[in-house]
This record gives sequence, structure tokens and C-alpha cells, in this order.
Amino acid sequence: MQVRGAGVILCATMSLYFLNITIHVLAAVCWLGGMFFLAAVGAPVLRRLEPPELRADLFRQLGHKARNLSWVAIAILLLTGVANLHFGGVLHWSILGELGFWRSPYGQALAWKLTMVGLMLPIQALHDFVIGPGASRFEPGSPEAVAVRRRAAWFGRVNAVLALILLVAAVRLARGA
Repeated sequence: MQVRGAGVILCATMSLYFLNITIHVLAAVCWLGGMFFLAAVGAPVLRRLEPPELRADLFRQLGHKARNLSWVAIAILLLTGVANLHFGGVLHWSILGELGFWRSPYGQALAWKLTMVGLMLPIQALHDFVIGPGASRFEPGSPEAVAVRRRAAWFGRVNAVLALILLVAAVRLARGA
């Protein structure tokens, strides 16, 4: 009877693990997919709109919606990411504190992923809460607004490159590095 009980616990744990992975991937799709969509589709379409006031208003509205979704997705990613480490048996100081772990292919992939997240979050925060909203302080189409928008675009591009590196590290982790 105990074997059956252990099987039920194992099955429930695996189900929670797969549910957690699914939520993690969906949150990544929302965050990174939204970022790539805005860069590849949204911004180029909006840049062609006239008058500048309409363009600025639509950028602002789109930015607010995307920002809200992104930060909810980021919170979910952080929570499910910690849970993934727990389910993977890695979330122990006896493992994370070992230099040998970080030298292993899995540890190196995890280090790359965590480093990208650590770089992306402050860049995303600056883009979403400082630079992006800063563009709305200037007259739409003015040289100042254009300069701030260009700066925001560069922050977005840097985050997109970091996101690609993060994705490579995530695939390596999923495949056992």
C-alpha cells in the first residue's frame, strides 16, 4: 500500500512540475513574445501614422497595455522559475553553493539565464517607467520626443538581444544542458 501512496505523491509532484513549466513558458511567451511583436510589428506600423499626436497617443496606449502584461508575466516567471529550481532539486545551498555545480553544463546554462534576467529587468524597468513615459512630456514629433523615442528603441533592442541569449540558455536547461 505504501508503494501506491508513493506513486500518487510522485504523480502529483510531476503534475505540479509540468503545470509549473507550462505556466512558466506561457509567461515567457507573453513577456518576450510581446516584446518582439512590438519591435517587429507595432512600432514600425505606428511610426507611419499621422498626425504625430495620434501616433504618440497610440504609442502611449500600447505601451501601457504591454507594460502591464509584461510585468505580470515577469512576476509569474520569477515565481515559477524558483519553483522550477525546487522541482529540479537544485534549490539547495548545498548545490547552488558548490563551484562544481556552476562549472557543469547545467550550471553554466542556468548562470547565463539568470544573468540575462538580471540584466533585462533593470533595462525593462528603465524603458517602461522612465524613458518610455518621458517621451510623452514632449510635443509629439518634436526633436526632443524623437530623441527620447530613439533612446527607448535602443533599450528595447538591447533587451531583445539579451532575450535571445536567454532563450538559448532556457533551451539548454530544458534539454539538460
